[in-house]
Amino acid sequence: DGTELTAKPKRSFYAARDLYKYRHQYPNFKDLRYQNDLCNLRFYKNKIPFKPDGVYIEEVLNKWKGDYEKLEHNHTYIQWLFPLREQGLNFYAKELTTYEIEEFKKTKEAIRRFLLAYKMMLEFFGIKLIDKTGNVARAANWQERFQHLNESQHNYLRITRILKSLGELGYESFKSPLVKFILHEALVEDTIPNIKQSALEYFVYTIRDRRERRKLLRFAQQHYIPSEHFIWGPPRKQKLEGSKTNKKPASPISIHNSYISKHKKTKESKNTLASGSSVGQTTEEGKTELTKNEEENDEDEQETNSDTLRQNNGEKNGGTDTGQLSKSEQICHTSDRKDPSHSKNDDESLNNDCGNHSGTVEEDLCDTENSSNNMSADLQDSSDKDTLSGGTTTK
Repeated sequence: DGTELTAKPKRSFYAARDLYKYRHQYPNFKDLRYQNDLCNLRFYKNKIPFKPDGVYIEEVLNKWKGDYEKLEHNHTYIQWLFPLREQGLNFYAKELTTYEIEEFKKTKEAIRRFLLAYKMMLEFFGIKLIDKTGNVARAANWQERFQHLNESQHNYLRITRILKSLGELGYESFKSPLVKFILHEALVEDTIPNIKQSALEYFVYTIRDRRERRKLLRFAQQHYIPSEHFIWGPPRKQKLEGSKTNKKPASPISIHNSYISKHKKTKESKNTLASGSSVGQTTEEGKTELTKNEEENDEDEQETNSDTLRQNNGEKNGGTDTGQLSKSEQICHTSDRKDPSHSKNDDESLNNDCGNHSGTVEEDLCDTENSSNNMSADLQDSSDKDTLSGGTTTK
């Protein structure tokens, strides 16, 4: 069907999740349990056979090499030749542990056999290893093997496992040349076209180095047909530029709004400080004089706090109508007592105890009736201002 052939491919969530765990060293919680087992290492040291077939590694490397029918139809040896820190289809094969990986890298005998197993599988796919850096090329029988590889897609799972195992056992640098070769054969030479989906979904993302992955994806994007169906690489530059231009006008507006909000907050904080300051002292000189008076006379501070307490209590009892004053507040307007500055926290603490100091406030106010007329007038105006500011704060 032509519609199926031209359908746009979709990303595999399972592949993305699986390879993300692999690249981030999926922690194996069985390390302590299998720390002394080391069955994968003992298999590569030719001390135990792989299960369930009961075949040693030397026999696999010597007698199974070139026997493509056996390598094709046997599905139990691949988990032993290329172990991982995850469970495969062969439940007799044990998972690798971090401790076993370190011991494996130190054992020259195991490393030598591991490279021989890698070469054997490459020849099975029609590829040969040409140097110690991991570069690969076509083998002598590549036409026959590529045709088989293009048809037997279960081998793509084997290639994914081989790539993962190379990274686990110290041959991370071997992966990029192999993946690049497969992408070239699938996209440029078109010898194994059926493998390109697995190569882009799995093979590329087994590489832990982000820069190497991007190089491979750029190469694949250049040769992918049709180009608009390529979904594995980063988005095109045009889309990125368009998104940036859409975001640019919003930045000065947000900056302007943030500046206005900060300006408003500054004014509000200043108003709050002004409402919490002492009665009749609005200038810096008045604040300085009140500070001196506070140090000279502590009793005046206590009386002033009592006055403030009484005013706040009157506001609560009077509801939302802050213009109506109680009798004690009217007496306060006729007083000439100096009112030192006090903090906002003192006001709040005093408001909580307003019921316990009303008698003391009235007695103090009775003592302040014989003051000078000038000071009473000044305090009358300042207390009116505080009443209005206090009403605004309460609202």
